[in-house]
Amino acid sequence: MRTDIEIKDDVMAQLKGEPALNAAMINVSVSHGVVTLSGEVDSYYKKMAAMDAIKVISGVRAIADDVHVGIYGGDSRTDTEIAEAAATAMSMHRDIDEKKIRISVDEGIVTLEGSVNWNFERRAVAEVIKGLKGVRGINNYVNVRPDVPPESIREQIRESLRRNVRLNADRIIVDVADSKVMLKGTVSSLAEGEDVEHAAWSAPGVVEVDNKLVIEEEGYGD
Repeated sequence: MRTDIEIKDDVMAQLKGEPALNAAMINVSVSHGVVTLSGEVDSYYKKMAAMDAIKVISGVRAIADDVHVGIYGGDSRTDTEIAEAAATAMSMHRDIDEKKIRISVDEGIVTLEGSVNWNFERRAVAEVIKGLKGVRGINNYVNVRPDVPPESIREQIRESLRRNVRLNADRIIVDVADSKVMLKGTVSSLAEGEDVEHAAWSAPGVVEVDNKLVIEEEGYGD
């Protein structure tokens, strides 16, 4: 059982070790294993880097993201400039068919819509946008078209979990209905839970993943 103080110390150390971040700009608080990040960064990429960096820390049950993206001066772009940059970036990515994706931008928030065949395509679209200058946030409404039998989806997910040496597949229950996956069971960290969810999304035909995995920690102190 880890205390909130121990978790906070690890979070701060992890942020300081992240090359993309100025850890002094990010505030950290922890209550019963729930980490809240606040402060300001100058890009959406850095905001996500802070979130991703602490998911591997033992004892973190959830993360509340209150980090603001402040873009000023030479780093600012108009919505039109962001939209043009997004369209160009997608047209150059080998895993993206830009004709399937619709882009809109409002005050630096990029909204993505459309349909793709695989979730890795859906993820690739968001990854491309994340690194663009001027982006404050992303709404990814791109859908994955279902065309695979549920039992085939379930078996492919199970095989993927069994191949991952970091996971105990026996602790994970995978249910599939109408191309929608529900994950149940226990994991040891947020990062491990994300590995399981990524395995589910990587199966062809998956349109939704309901992650009900529980982080196996007995309790938290102060």
